Amino acid sequence: MLKTTLKAASLALLAAGAMSAHAAGTLVYCSEASPAGFDPAQYTTGADFTANTFTVYNRLVEFERGGTKVEPGLAESWEVSPDQLTYTFHLRHGVKFHTTTYFKPTRDFDADDVIFTFERMLDPNQPFQKANPVAFPYFTDMGLDKLIARVEKVDPYTVRFVLKEVNAPFLQNLAMEYASVMSAEYTSQLLKANRPGDLNQFPVGTGPFVFRGYTKDATIRFDGNSQYWKPGAVKLSKLIFAITPDAAVRVQKLKRNECQVMSYPRPADVPALKADAGIDMPSQAGFNEGYLAYNVLKPHLDNVDVRRALDMAIDKKAIIASVYQGAGQAVSAPMPPTQWSYDKSIRGAAYDPAKAKALLAKAGYPNGFDIDLWALPVQRPYNPNGKVMAEMIQADWAKIGVRAKLVTYEWGEYLKRGHAGEQEAMLIGWTGDNGDPDNWIGTLLGCEAVKGSNFSKWCYKPMNDLVLQGRTTSNIGERTKIYMKAQQIFADQLPFSPIANSTVYQPVRKEVVGLKIEPLGYIRFDGVSVK
Repeated sequence: MLKTTLKAASLALLAAGAMSAHAAGTLVYCSEASPAGFDPAQYTTGADFTANTFTVYNRLVEFERGGTKVEPGLAESWEVSPDQLTYTFHLRHGVKFHTTTYFKPTRDFDADDVIFTFERMLDPNQPFQKANPVAFPYFTDMGLDKLIARVEKVDPYTVRFVLKEVNAPFLQNLAMEYASVMSAEYTSQLLKANRPGDLNQFPVGTGPFVFRGYTKDATIRFDGNSQYWKPGAVKLSKLIFAITPDAAVRVQKLKRNECQVMSYPRPADVPALKADAGIDMPSQAGFNEGYLAYNVLKPHLDNVDVRRALDMAIDKKAIIASVYQGAGQAVSAPMPPTQWSYDKSIRGAAYDPAKAKALLAKAGYPNGFDIDLWALPVQRPYNPNGKVMAEMIQADWAKIGVRAKLVTYEWGEYLKRGHAGEQEAMLIGWTGDNGDPDNWIGTLLGCEAVKGSNFSKWCYKPMNDLVLQGRTTSNIGERTKIYMKAQQIFADQLPFSPIANSTVYQPVRKEVVGLKIEPLGYIRFDGVSVK
């Protein structure tokens, strides 16, 4: 009955016609992809987080707009014990959960909501999780399921996290998307109705925008939250996501003012957008990296010489020139140059097909082999055109006898199959989520992440020892030494081939006020208005 009512409401909205881009207080965002769902704990991509985390939800602590500094969120203050194992959070009073057609809260946010949010991820026997078992890739990738000993309710507005060991990036990790706080009252209602899966389709949070409807591959509609706890932060009455996978179509919509903000322009479109009198084009060095992951659990790719040969055979300069078109820089480390602890001494192997072919022969493959090469299906900040990049790598590998078959899937399916380890070689990438090196080294290369964002499925004890050491060391200087050593191990073993770090452009109509480029890869609309 609930789904029928929501579908009818959504169809009624569509029948009324798309809202005018000029309607007072309305902003239309041309996004590049449909979200996989609206439960941020289940996902790891910017497309999902823009559509759910920073519209619908809040976290105990949050990143400031346009930066990586941690500031109070649903917790207005906190203390850390001298041994750094206990974090006590004092919760904000008077915070309202959203009222929607499918849920009407009877109480304000309190400690019970925090307890539910984290116990669902910590305890597989927690009733809601047991009724609707889902994976929490970020939570497990960072080892938080093993780190957090318990989460305790001290009183209705105080919660305490007790850790098993020191964890240097813990506060930054709590500001990340997976930690968005859910309504325990709403989830209890869903559980009683035997509809726990609806949490991922019909979200309820405390954030700046209230979910109103989603038409798959078309639109997501939100209303501004008039009861938002942060005074003056919500300046829009309506926020609409117009899902537009084709970058050229997004550009045309922006120029015609059918949307006021768009995601990820193609490098070739940047000059024209800059020349448009009605459009601003702020840019900055992206906190990202595009790369080619080798699944080391597959035949051939478990051999480091094969991985080195494949890497050496890729003409990365040609890719950067053709795919990034002046908006990309070559990288050799598993993190971008803007990340503290980046080791600038690392130099990748030069492009050398002859040497690559000889290395393949040494590894036992003088005639090459067949391989599946997965092509990124959507434009991402770290890769403007996954199809063209894959075709160029395919042509490069053919020169050394490696016969690559191009494979792709819809974005959500691509990630799902990649997490499951179906791929051999896979184009993917990362935008940093919290400003800490562990978010690169641990999340992309740690053993705990092999079922998550470690798409290389590479569990290497010398590297993993450094991952764990880096998390339990507080001194920045010591942590820097640890992560630089980890980068040297990466360069020697090469579980993935770094391709490029890209410049991020954010096309926006000039009538939009207050939008900032977020270094962590998503877009936020709190604090944004339209003249």
